[in-house]
Amino acid sequence: MKKLFPTEDMELTHILVINNLEKSKEFYVDILGAKIHNEYGGTSCVVNFQGTWLLLVTGSGPTKDKPEISFVPPDNSNRINHSFTIRVKDCNESYEILKSRGAEFLTPPVDWDQEIRCFFTDPDGHLYEISQLA
Repeated sequence: MKKLFPTEDMELTHILVINNLEKSKEFYVDILGAKIHNEYGGTSCVVNFQGTWLLLVTGSGPTKDKPEISFVPPDNSNRINHSFTIRVKDCNESYEILKSRGAEFLTPPVDWDQEIRCFFTDPDGHLYEISQLA
């Protein structure tokens, strides 16, 4: 059997570059219900959301281990290069719950025959979809 690379005890963390740590923590904890795992130096916070690790980190310049790479938050919420889909049992109910907590949706749920879905963003424009298979 082929060995998992590099070890079997791996976990994947998504890094989301943000502008304001406190505003992002409030969104992920109070609106989405994520749990804070750890915080580092006032510039980053690890949360666990639905079994997924998210590292919320403020922008920064190059470092010696990434000498030409800068972390920058999205600069245009209408141009997306990554998004998250949250599969739910009832899209309309989930929409109402998240909306009541302060999530700002692009539109109410739309029925596409095979799927009912709608989208919202975090404070920095990272795109989330809630989706129900019809």
